Amino acid sequence: MEINPVLRDLIVVSITLIMAFIIIKLTNYILKRSAQRWDVDLTLIQMLYEIVKYSVIIIALTIILKELGWDITAIAVSLGIVGVAVGFASRDIISNFISGMFILADKSFKVGDVIEISGEKGKVTKMGFRRTKIITPDNRIIIIPNSLFSKNTYTNHTYLDLKRVDLDIIIPYQHDLEEVTNSLKKIALQCEWSIKNPEPTVFIKELSDVGINATLTTWAEDPWRVADYRTYLAKKVKKLLVH
Repeated sequence: MEINPVLRDLIVVSITLIMAFIIIKLTNYILKRSAQRWDVDLTLIQMLYEIVKYSVIIIALTIILKELGWDITAIAVSLGIVGVAVGFASRDIISNFISGMFILADKSFKVGDVIEISGEKGKVTKMGFRRTKIITPDNRIIIIPNSLFSKNTYTNHTYLDLKRVDLDIIIPYQHDLEEVTNSLKKIALQCEWSIKNPEPTVFIKELSDVGINATLTTWAEDPWRVADYRTYLAKKVKKLLVH
């Protein structure tokens, strides 16, 4: 019994879409398991996944168009004719793609790093060929086109082994400066997250109408929690200075 051509096309299209979906999901599962087992960088895993995903989509679309009777050669020629117009329309996409390749090659930052660009600071949660996703300390998700990293200066706060925690302080004149300075250093050293080497320091900046302006500086390993550490220090210092 001969199958209706329309039904046959529908079956082929359905099978092609289902297989494409399965391949993409299976690739994602295999790459994630590989990352866990062999400790592969998540940035590379995400890039490989995008390569496979878009390749499968293109192949699936090619099969579907051919099955529906579209002349792939004619389409390719047509795309070549309008290539200039498409190139202008997609120049941002191409720029983002190339920038994503350079980021991966330079290894200037990776998934899990804390970066800052254009006044926005957050932890990198996803890196793709076109855009990078970060999450800020107040749980805002920001999507950054990769081309911005080639046009703007950005900071990788995780790149250095240690992160400095600074707290500006006003020491009232009625307090003994040397005693308060030693107490401030002890407070910083008593913090579990505070690095013991280099030791905490207190910098005297200037004399003001209300007291001595100083900065308590200590070091920590987790750049993502610098704001929390500074808040913790402020509470401890307040108890010291109000007595």
